[in-house]
Amino acid sequence: MAAGKGSRALVFDAYGTLFDVHSVASLAEELFPGHGDALSRLWRQKQLEYTWLRTLMRRYEDFERVTEAALRHATRALGLDCPPGPLNRLLVAYLHLAPYPDVRDALPALGTMPLAILSNGSPHMLGAVVKNAGLDAAFAHVISVDEVKLFKPSPKVYQLACDRLGLKKAEIGFVSSNYWDVCGAASFGFRAWWINRGGATPDELGQQPVATLASLAELAAQAGKT
Repeated sequence: MAAGKGSRALVFDAYGTLFDVHSVASLAEELFPGHGDALSRLWRQKQLEYTWLRTLMRRYEDFERVTEAALRHATRALGLDCPPGPLNRLLVAYLHLAPYPDVRDALPALGTMPLAILSNGSPHMLGAVVKNAGLDAAFAHVISVDEVKLFKPSPKVYQLACDRLGLKKAEIGFVSSNYWDVCGAASFGFRAWWINRGGATPDELGQQPVATLASLAELAAQAGKT
């Protein structure tokens, strides 16, 4: 099924879909030799866990605070001494995450359809990472969960895209590399595509994507056929 068919706009997740959250691993390795990969992965794991737990507890903090808390936990769990200098360098690196290699060519290939980002990121974090990657012109809207003070996969988050774009659920295509996010979007009523770059195993959450693609290049190729 072509990605553009039936969709009047495409909405993208940011972290892990457009931007490689593990591009911080090289700096982490520089700061903590032998622990860079483990630190990056535990940091990301706890970052996601904290968003889900804070939503369940109704104790929202923006993604910058969540990201810092997750980093502090990860360094402690790995037995690493992380004074303010290295900690701040890693947090700043999150504002300069590298786009995946398929992003720059794929977005223009999607044609004139409006594109948006819908992300857990705070407005400041999203503005910085999009600008630093030189992708400002690619997106008509950059939408943060901060507007509703809840994190994905709350349905209220996905509703933000409908409200901002002025479109019905079924008119929006949603693209994410995070399967739990795909399931949340599909459950809400979006037509969701899963970008499975690493050959991950789908979660058992009772929802399915419209299609599973190996890269954003495949999404662009499908959209170009409509």
